[in-house]
Amino acid sequence: MAIEKTLYQIESLLVVDDSTVQREHTVGLMRDMGVDLIYEAGNGHEALELLAMLKLPPSLAIIDLEMPGMDGVELIQQLQQSQATFPLIVASSRETSLLSSVETMIQALGMRVLGALQKPLNREKIVAAMKSFDVAASTPQKNDSLPSICESELAAAMRNGELTAYYQPKVDMRTGMLKGVEALARWIHPTMGFIPPDRFIPLAEQGGLIHELTLNMLAKAMAQAALWNERGLPLKVAVNLSPLSLDMPDFVQKMSDLLAQHALLADQIVLEITESSVVANLGSALGTLARLRLKGFGLSIDDYGTGFSSMQQLARIPFTELKIDRSFVHGAHQRQNLRVILQSALDMARRLELVTVAEGVETMEDWRLLQESGCLLGQGYLIAKPMDAKDFPIWLKGHHRRLPELRMPVSHDK
Repeated sequence: MAIEKTLYQIESLLVVDDSTVQREHTVGLMRDMGVDLIYEAGNGHEALELLAMLKLPPSLAIIDLEMPGMDGVELIQQLQQSQATFPLIVASSRETSLLSSVETMIQALGMRVLGALQKPLNREKIVAAMKSFDVAASTPQKNDSLPSICESELAAAMRNGELTAYYQPKVDMRTGMLKGVEALARWIHPTMGFIPPDRFIPLAEQGGLIHELTLNMLAKAMAQAALWNERGLPLKVAVNLSPLSLDMPDFVQKMSDLLAQHALLADQIVLEITESSVVANLGSALGTLARLRLKGFGLSIDDYGTGFSSMQQLARIPFTELKIDRSFVHGAHQRQNLRVILQSALDMARRLELVTVAEGVETMEDWRLLQESGCLLGQGYLIAKPMDAKDFPIWLKGHHRRLPELRMPVSHDK
């Protein structure tokens, strides 16, 4: 099976559980799934002592939460303080809301968690968690030792065309059909390789380069949209706006000029704005957004639900689209609290006549939940990663073959 191939990458495993019966059960499951070297500990203190003696850390740890003395939560906190880097699976017979809270805690601590599983454990639950092991093992972690970059390098990169746009598809939740894309800024440095946006976007904002970067990305996205139009693929293209763009006095005019240059209609462009973007200079920002809406541009509230001002912003700004943050989408099929929040946001958006987009859709289970909940558009790794425009035709051919799988099941209820 495919999962065995993944498990072969686990050279060693640590199982921490105070129940001998349950610990042996977990060990047996993992041995049956191809893991040979397994360490055992009956509580948190034993686990820390064992780890201190090992020359190499385990590839993965499965940790029970309820243990006498040092519980699983305290053990995880101790592991974070000791800068442990191996991924975790947590397990408990307690309620799912508690498991979800611990999972979020681990992520907030900057550690990798593959799953928060309810006991009793079985093969299916572990396999589902292990599906993300390859991603967790191969995803580059934030590395503060990366070579520093300066504003002059970023300015030169923009002049030299090193910054480009990648596109992530947005598809109809009912049919799977492609409806639009989100344009995302990418910097491919000639010597350092890929530089993540969370490094160069703040640099652009601090160094006064964000206006140039924003207009550069808008120009690239509109040029690509025009090219797709010529090829019979009219797609809505979403572009992220920096909060600082809303203070540009001639921003609306520049947007109109770009539209004319590429012979596009404004309703083909959606401008994504984070909910905190308009707080700093409310009057100026609201004026810019109102003028953009008057011109016909779509306005999307991005990362909805991650701040405290979401509903206030919906009341203030003429949004046309609500984009639900991945933190409320990923794993929602397993977590009741996420399902309630997700359904509430979708119901509210429908009453406000907003297009709803769920980002971070990574599993078919979450895809089906979003279909049943009435979400209109989906975006995430289940559909596609962001890609260069030249790779789009190949992806689209493969995606068409997946449409029967993605299509909403026909209800036979009378």
